Amino acid sequence: MSSYTVIILFIAGITAGRLFRNNEKAGKKIDTLVTWSVWLLLFLLGISVGINEKIIREFSVIGLKAVILTVGALAGSLFLAKPVYNRFFRNISESVNKEENNK
Repeated sequence: MSSYTVIILFIAGITAGRLFRNNEKAGKKIDTLVTWSVWLLLFLLGISVGINEKIIREFSVIGLKAVILTVGALAGSLFLAKPVYNRFFRNISESVNKEENNK
């Protein structure tokens, strides 16, 4: 599948979403469909992993790398959350609070 196909499908989905945005009944059905689609994709991914002998053979190595990556991402997020908030979002939050207090 080319990247153009992905982009076209994404734009078509956005367009369809805009058409259904005021239809609460359709929105609930679409949410349910999305949830079941994600479960199906996870199941199919599990089958794909189970079929691949190389992945199964090296699962402990892959698992260790995944744990290291996860811990690193979590530590980086925790370490940088406050500086990023102060740099990019603090002024916005203060502006909103001032507007709410003036009402």
